Amino acid sequence: MTDSTVSDLEDPFAEIRPFSSPDVPQVLKRLASDAELAQTIALWRLPRLSAMWPGLAQQLGRLWLHLAARRLSTVEDLQNLIAPNLSRMIKKTSRFSVSGMERLDLRPARVYLSNHRDIVMDPAYANYAFHRQGSRTLAVAIGDNLLSKPWVADLMRLNKSFVVKRDVGGPRALLAATKLLSQFIRDAVSQNREAIWIAHREGRAKDGRDVTEPAVIKMLTLSREKGELPESVLSELDIVPLVIAYELDPCDALKAAELTAGEGYVKSEFEDVASIARGIVGDKGCVHLHFGEPLPPGLQVKEVVAEIDRQMALHYRLYRTNVWAWEWLHDEPVPEGLSFHEGSISKQSFRARVEGIAPEHQRWMLTMYANPVDRQLALQAATRDPSCD
Repeated sequence: MTDSTVSDLEDPFAEIRPFSSPDVPQVLKRLASDAELAQTIALWRLPRLSAMWPGLAQQLGRLWLHLAARRLSTVEDLQNLIAPNLSRMIKKTSRFSVSGMERLDLRPARVYLSNHRDIVMDPAYANYAFHRQGSRTLAVAIGDNLLSKPWVADLMRLNKSFVVKRDVGGPRALLAATKLLSQFIRDAVSQNREAIWIAHREGRAKDGRDVTEPAVIKMLTLSREKGELPESVLSELDIVPLVIAYELDPCDALKAAELTAGEGYVKSEFEDVASIARGIVGDKGCVHLHFGEPLPPGLQVKEVVAEIDRQMALHYRLYRTNVWAWEWLHDEPVPEGLSFHEGSISKQSFRARVEGIAPEHQRWMLTMYANPVDRQLALQAATRDPSCD
């Protein structure tokens, strides 16, 4: 019997779970000897030296890795190293605000189900909010399509990420992987007392419509025992919706190009990496994260989907960029009674942003900013008292 087989028998989640503190020394040793990671560190910390003397910069990057590895012995050590850099990046690229958190007890383990606009920054903002409160950060779901490089996978799993396997062969293998993921999430919440971040859909809402995929909610129920109802599992997970809104989307031009191309669009090899980088360092204007109300117990899958979508529309913070986009598309003012925030972006700079991309992509860029307005207008119409008409 191989070591990997023994490991899998002892820990069925070995291939997908975040690394724990006992894993840290071995993983750091592996990372410290990775030449590509050393080069990446050099490009990040020593960009000018990397351009002039790349070999020297890479050696210094490797030295930095070895020194960092000596200082780190637990997952918390790594997160404490990352936190100041994340804080600086957030303050440099955005004006961040939070609501709803004050009404929640942050101690219980539960599933935080988020809308999905940015690959890395959606969960990063959520964890930043927890860190500022002195609370434990969340374990974050990340697709295996983003983990093609071993050092990226190691770093993400060191930073409390767990793997959602998508690139598996055949329906049976996919079902087995999905059941394993479901069981991992349930065990993390009910046994390990770990809070979980997961997106409410596969892939980002590139068109700005935050619509929950029922398959994600069904996945959460696959851990049920024989005779156990799906709604029992969902109640145990104590789901809380998270709603994040960006005044500016750093990847809006990339998304508009993809939406224009439609189903025929083929991603380039490093496109996800480029989106991650742009999402991290790009200007976002104001960013607002709202913690919704815990879902009531006993809801069926379709009721969970409907309630999450309702909260996503209700609590999404609209900015002037959303309003301007809607008005330019419809060639009329937004209806009265719509609540929105001024934000930090001028109308002139937003128009220049839209007009700065290819003309055939501009309508989609406006649409992705305007769709949250349509979602709130539809919610208002659905909840309006008929006696007032």
